[in-house]
Amino acid sequence: MADDIDLNLLTALDALLAEGSVARAAERLHLSESAMSRTLARLREATGDPLLVRAGRTMVPTPHALALRDQVRDLAQGARAVLQPAGAGWDLRTVQRSFTLRANDGFIEAFGPTLVQRAAAEAPGVCLRFAPKPDKDIRPLREGLIDLDIGVLGETGPEVRLQTLYRDRYVAAVRKGHPLMDEGECSAERYAAFGHVVTSRRGRRTGPVDGALAAMGLARKVAVVVPSFRAALSIAAHTDLVALVPASYFVQDHELGALRAVPLPVETEPITISQMWHPRTERDAGHRWLRGLVVDVCRPRA
Repeated sequence: MADDIDLNLLTALDALLAEGSVARAAERLHLSESAMSRTLARLREATGDPLLVRAGRTMVPTPHALALRDQVRDLAQGARAVLQPAGAGWDLRTVQRSFTLRANDGFIEAFGPTLVQRAAAEAPGVCLRFAPKPDKDIRPLREGLIDLDIGVLGETGPEVRLQTLYRDRYVAAVRKGHPLMDEGECSAERYAAFGHVVTSRRGRRTGPVDGALAAMGLARKVAVVVPSFRAALSIAAHTDLVALVPASYFVQDHELGALRAVPLPVETEPITISQMWHPRTERDAGHRWLRGLVVDVCRPRA
């Protein structure tokens, strides 16, 4: 019955048809000639065909064996590929694959160009797709809709893998020539005295500095709430309002020439940026390459 077929015979048949010799096939598979002869007998019984017959001092394939040869070779190669360690056939130069990274605009602006350039140089057939990050919902990662989730750690669940990429800090962003810069070091009182633009996707008016200011009996006057740091910077560049943004937003100096970063007069918790992935991709060769690439690009900030 088909269920009783020994699939190890496929490898032996591939060797016999490729070598055209019991002795050479035995050497190829590291078997004795007698063992290979017994295997050939089993193959003849299974296929109902002699497969290899004597022609003088050599052996030649039968018409049935010739008809099988290409198919057997492909099947044997496919079986070997399936049973190799994950990623054994991964070739950066020829692979055609797409990866989806979920990250906020600040990360994409700061690191996207270098990531794209490195990926194109190492794996020209790879496409990087940056997806928006409207929240920290872990479901897209669990459901395989994204390959990497990059940002501040949220509710991940116990199975999610993560790796720290770098640590950022908050700074005050003001327009060039802003009066906050007139008297040297910025004090907490002077910082709080100006109007502020706050970034919050949920419309919240408080941020990382407000607790520290409150401990000093101070409070910011919030004039505007916007959903993104980029919007906050745009408003700060054209008004006297002070924006609170991660320092990494000042990487692109040619775009932020109208703005200046001012160290905060109070302590805030550092911002830890991580990459997160699902364990289903832990050993995938392409995913390991992608994670390594992201770490290499972010390492100067680590």
